[in-house]
Formats: sequence, structure tokens, C-alpha cells
Amino acid sequence: MKDILQDVVAHTHALGFLAIVKVSNDEGTQIDSMADDRSVILSATTHNEVNEFVGTFGMPNLDKLALHLKNPEYKTDAKIDVVTSERNGETIPTHIHFENAAGDFENDYRFMNKAIIEEKLKTVKFKGATWEVEVAPAQASIARMKLMSAAHSEEPTFNVKTRDGNLVFSFGDASTHAGEFVFQHGVEGTLTHTWSWPVAQVQAILGLDGDKTLGISDQGAMQITVDSGLVKYDYILPAQSK
Repeated sequence: MKDILQDVVAHTHALGFLAIVKVSNDEGTQIDSMADDRSVILSATTHNEVNEFVGTFGMPNLDKLALHLKNPEYKTDAKIDVVTSERNGETIPTHIHFENAAGDFENDYRFMNKAIIEEKLKTVKFKGATWEVEVAPAQASIARMKLMSAAHSEEPTFNVKTRDGNLVFSFGDASTHAGEFVFQHGVEGTLTHTWSWPVAQVQAILGLDGDKTLGISDQGAMQITVDSGLVKYDYILPAQSK
């Protein structure tokens, strides 16, 4: 249980823009979230069903959950259990109970019920897209993006295009300081439109641990898939106006 909770927190709360998640267990264990400004939509699925996650519920205040998970009192032989109750004949998860090995240090992290989380986090159904360009980002390319974005820290967005068979990221324009670099050489597929995406969000996601795939659609969508080994996270980013 601790491993899956740490994984979810690391791939949501730690990014800085996904503050609440919805968990559902209808067909496998599904985790959904969305940034307040709708710049990032997350749809994730665990590789193995988490049997303790019953029904649909919300996990708010992820900063508090992160603190419990980091607490040294719960590092060794701790009890970390999902607690349920019966309501109207239905089993409902209510909270996670943390208890250290000695049984003298306890905390409860409270869930959000189904009605409230579905009101607060209305699931956005991604209709799917054709990814004209798909690449597996190399660590060297991610590091180069950090260098380029640092040189253009005043730019909140960057542009993506293909040129001569390469995937090119550019910052700024003719009226400002500008720069560009080849993120990936020798890509298959071509983008006929130049779209803009938020620098901070893309960099944060690319900086996560796990195997990554980056897909870009000519219809104005980017998908970054991160597979942590426990969970497959699909981050959808709609293109933005510069």
C-alpha cells in the first residue's frame, strides 16, 4: 500500500499543479486528476488492481498525505491500512490509517466521498488523437530543454515543430530573444502546424522517474506517458495560445 501511495503522490502532488486526485475501481484501478487551469489532464491506470481501493473516492490535501508517507515513524513495520465503512448497504473507503510499529504514533488521512470528488473534479474524457510524432525522450534531450528554458526564463510557453525530419523546440520569436534546439533527430511523421505548450508543466512531467513516451498531434494535443513500473500515467496537455 505504501509503495502505490508514494508512487501516486510523486506523479501528482510533487509536480506542483495536480492537487487532488479521483480514484475509481470499476475496471481496474483508475486515477484521474486535472490542473486548476486545465493545462494538464491526467488519466492513469495501475498495472495491478489495488483491492483496498473500493468504489470511487477522492484524495485531497495530497501535501498532508505526502508528509505522512515521509514520516520516519512510519518507515519500518508500520501499519498503513485503508479503512472502510458501510453506508446504505455499500462499502465506502473513508480514510487511511497510519500507525507506527509500537502503536503509539497514529494519523488518519481522510478521503473525499464520491459525490464531492465528482463535483470538484469533473472527469474530462479525452476523445483520443492521432499522434503524428512519437518519441522516447532521451535524458540528454530533457537536460538540453532545461538549458534552453533557463536561457529564456521569461517565456511561459515553447513551440514545437518538425523540420528536415527532426523534432524542434523553440523559445521566443522574432520580436524577442529567441532560441531553438533539436529535441529529437530523425523522427517519423510531420507536424504541419506549430503549437505552443507550457514550459513548466512539460519540464516537470519529463523530469519524473519512469519510462517515457512523448506524442504530439497536429490537432493541438501533447501526451506524455510515464510508466513508473507500478502505474502507467498519461498526461494530456492541450496546446496553448502564445
